Amino acid sequence: MARVTVEDCIDKVENRFELVLLAGHRARQISQGMPITIDRDNDKNPVVALREIADETLSPADLKENLIHSLQKHVEVDEPEEARALLTSDIAIMEAGGEIPLTEGAAKEESDTIAFDQMSEEDLLAGIESLVAPEKNEDF
Repeated sequence: MARVTVEDCIDKVENRFELVLLAGHRARQISQGMPITIDRDNDKNPVVALREIADETLSPADLKENLIHSLQKHVEVDEPEEARALLTSDIAIMEAGGEIPLTEGAAKEESDTIAFDQMSEEDLLAGIESLVAPEKNEDF
């Protein structure tokens, strides 16, 4: 089969730099074991990736979306507006020193979690002051 060139792919992906990113990403996918959509013909992974783009066996939009997802470190989850408003009102209640009323589901979740004793600041300071410093040792 004839060599694949950038000109074969440029009508599918207009930006040459984006083409290189997409083909490189696809070549890495192939080397990680993803199935290829064309005959290999003893070609290396970057050539196979370019041929897949040129033959339109893969959508450049899907490749781009997959590349973006592979580079993301933190994916934000859209919260419903109602839940977001509830959280901001809860923060305002907590800053005012009040307690947040629990819904039935939240009360059940709270009962399922481990409860810890709460300690006042004075008790914490008294506990820290009562600690004994370790003896000095020549090794340390």
